[in-house]
Amino acid sequence: MDDQALHTQIESLVAEEHRLLDTESAMSEGDRKRLGEVNVQLDRLWDLLRQRRARAEFNGDVKGEEAERSAKTVESYLQ
Repeated sequence: MDDQALHTQIESLVAEEHRLLDTESAMSEGDRKRLGEVNVQLDRLWDLLRQRRARAEFNGDVKGEEAERSAKTVESYLQ
């Protein structure tokens, strides 16, 4: 996935997140679950984008070995 596709996917997920949050008072259990999934996927995509930017900054190689990390890895950063 190139950077433009990555940004497009992030923007799509952010729009979905905002739509779900706008209905927070009437959110179904399925909506709450989906909101959690969207948040995790956004964290993973932002992590991938940060990996690419760091590789470009320090190695100059934008097409390196960065890869989308697992949800468990990304969600455990602060623990």
